[in-house]
Amino acid sequence: MEFTFKNQDATSAILSVSIQEADYSALVEKQLKNIRQKANFPGFRPGMVPMGLVKKQYGVAVKAEEINKLLQTKIFEYIKENKVDMLGEPLPIEEQQASINMVEDKEFTFEFEVALAPKFDAVLDGNDKLAYYKIQPSEEMIEGQVKAYAQRCGEYKQVESCEDGDMLKGTLTESVENGIVVREAVMMPLYMKNADQKALFAGAKVNDVITFNPSVAFDNNEAELSSLLKVEKAEVAAHNGEFTFAVAEITRFVASELNQDVFDAAFGKDAVKTEEEFRAKIAEQFESRFEVESDYKLLMDVRTYLMEKVGKLEFNESILRRIMDMSKPEGAEAVSEEEFQKSLTELTWHLIKEQLAKKFEVKIGDKDVLEVAKGATRDQFAQYGMANVPEDLLENYAKEMLKQDKTREALINRAVDVKLIQSIKGVITLNEEKVSVEDFNKKVSENA
Repeated sequence: MEFTFKNQDATSAILSVSIQEADYSALVEKQLKNIRQKANFPGFRPGMVPMGLVKKQYGVAVKAEEINKLLQTKIFEYIKENKVDMLGEPLPIEEQQASINMVEDKEFTFEFEVALAPKFDAVLDGNDKLAYYKIQPSEEMIEGQVKAYAQRCGEYKQVESCEDGDMLKGTLTESVENGIVVREAVMMPLYMKNADQKALFAGAKVNDVITFNPSVAFDNNEAELSSLLKVEKAEVAAHNGEFTFAVAEITRFVASELNQDVFDAAFGKDAVKTEEEFRAKIAEQFESRFEVESDYKLLMDVRTYLMEKVGKLEFNESILRRIMDMSKPEGAEAVSEEEFQKSLTELTWHLIKEQLAKKFEVKIGDKDVLEVAKGATRDQFAQYGMANVPEDLLENYAKEMLKQDKTREALINRAVDVKLIQSIKGVITLNEEKVSVEDFNKKVSENA
C-alpha cells in the first residue's frame, strides 16, 4: 500500500491510498475458504463446494469488505504514526470513489478529505490574572447543619403535654353503638389537614379524652383513614362521624444537646472537642464543598479568557459539516447553522483544553476517576448531613457509579478538569475574593 498526503490549505488535506492486489488477495482467499466450509449449496455437502462457485457468488462482496477493513486499519495506523492532527475522521471523496470498479479492477486508489486542526498556542503564566471566588457559608447554613447533626443524635422521649410534631398513642373509639375501637392507635396531629381539628390536640395531656372527626381531620384521605381506623378503604366512608381519643402516651423526638457524642458522630472520635471547634469544622466542610464550585467557575473563566486570547480559529467548515451530518441518526434533519456555530465554539474550547492538558502533562488513571466518583458520592451523603462516611462505603458506592457507561465518561471528563484546573491554579495569578453563596451564584448566572 502507498499513502500520499497533500495539504490543500491550512485547514484540509487529501489523503490518497493506493492498494495493490498483493495487499488484499490473501485476506480475500482466507475469507472465501471460511465461507466454503460453512456455505450451503444445493447438491454439495458442507465444505465440498467448488471454490469457483464460492468465488462466483461471494467473491466481489468479500473483496470489497476485506479492502474496506484493510483501508480502515491502515489509514488510522498511518495517521497515528505520522501524527496527523486531524479533526473527526477522513471522509471519502464520493466522486472519485464512484469510478472504482470492484468487479474488474485489481488495483485501487482511494481518496479522502481530511479536516486539519488549526495551529495556535494557548499560553498561561503568572502574567495572566483571574478572580478566584472563595465561597463563605452563612451563619444560617452553619446553624442549620449544627441542628441537623444534633437531630441525628436525638432520641424519642415520653412527655406529658402535646406539642406540634409529637406522636400520640391511645384508644380510638367511634361515638356510636357497637362502633370501632382501636387500641394502641397511633396519630400525629401535625399531619392533619383541617386546622380546627388539629387545634383540638394542642396542649393535650396524658389521660385526656379528645373528641374529634377523623374524616374531617384527614380530609377524607382513604389511605390515612384506613390505616388509622384499621378498616378496608372501601369501609372508610361508613365511619365518617365523631370519635374519642383517650391519650395514653405522648412521644417526642428530642434533638441531642451539643456534646462529645454529637461531635464524634459528625467527624470521628475526638476530631473536635468544643462547640467552637465543631462550628469551625462545619464551616470548613462547607468551604471544601464550595471549592469544587469555585474551581469550576475558574475553569469557565479560563475558557472565556483563553478563547478571547487565542482568537477565532480557522476550520474547514465544509468538511466539518459533512462529519456532523454523517454522525446524525438516519432520517434526522441536517445540522442547522446555529447548531454548527455552537459546535465550532465547543470544538475550539476542546482543542484549547486538549493543548493545555498536554502542556501540563495531565494524565488520568483509574485511581483518579475513582477519587472523583468518591468525591461525588461524599457530596451526596453530605447533603443528608452524613459527613463521617466510612471509606469502604464511599468506595463501594463510587464503584457502582462507574459501572454505568455515561456516568463513567462524565467522571473521566471531570477527572481531567480537576487535574487541569489544579495545574492552571499553579501558574496563573489568582485574585482571591471572599463571597457569599448568593453573590457567587449571581456571578455564575451573569456569565451563563
